[in-house]
Amino acid sequence: MRKLLILLTLAGPVAADDRMSAQEFEKYVTDWTITFRTDFIELFGVERYLPGRRVIWSTFNGQCAYGVWFESKGDICFRYDGDPEHKCWAIFDTPHGMRGEFTTRPNTTVIYELPERDDPLICNDLSS
Repeated sequence: MRKLLILLTLAGPVAADDRMSAQEFEKYVTDWTITFRTDFIELFGVERYLPGRRVIWSTFNGQCAYGVWFESKGDICFRYDGDPEHKCWAIFDTPHGMRGEFTTRPNTTVIYELPERDDPLICNDLSS
């Protein structure tokens, strides 16, 4: 038993996912379009991250929203045009891409990045 404890101590802690700062998040997402899923929805939505912390969110039913993102108390929050409620997430860098835990209403939604996808924004409700 003592040898097992020594080995576990030498091995160090198990690597945890790293929570992203606003600067890390900005570097990771700017000029990218990222597709997300949840545990229950295979294709949750697509977000385009523009310079200046601007975003376009697209659901797969053709609804889009323009918005901005900002840091608040360690969370990455989004404010979309026409929606008075900020959407805040704890964002983690994982070996499989980003994971976001919805902190506006804790323990409700977790989203996962679907790496290497090229889903387009579908904006049927926005004029060009």
